[in-house]
Amino acid sequence: MISTDRAPRAIGPYSQAVRAGDLVFASGQIPIDPTTGEFVAGGIAEQTEQVLHNLRAVFEAAGLTMNHIVKTTVFLADMDDFTAMNEVYGRFFGVEPPARATVQAARLPRDARVEIEAIASMSAEPPGKPGE
Repeated sequence: MISTDRAPRAIGPYSQAVRAGDLVFASGQIPIDPTTGEFVAGGIAEQTEQVLHNLRAVFEAAGLTMNHIVKTTVFLADMDDFTAMNEVYGRFFGVEPPARATVQAARLPRDARVEIEAIASMSAEPPGKPGE
């Protein structure tokens, strides 16, 4: 089990992340500021940025960087938010982005507008991504 106080605590019976061999699986992160326990103020751009900061903290607790991420799944409450989410996401995964699926979900935990889960490989580290 991988855990850090720099990302929101799990709000159910699950881990922030787990390691299985060379892979680290991070549970979905929503836009909670871990210092306040509340959603960040603002819209989809601010929420996406917080989610990605939370994911970064979880992977750092595993000794990894965002460069190790090989696959993400983005869940949006409204696919109309795709462009704004994608702009922020691109700042974190610009040069060699991981594989990704983006889906619209009927409802996300605590009525978040975005949730992102990720898988990282301890042996994968593409060079030169922004946001690091």
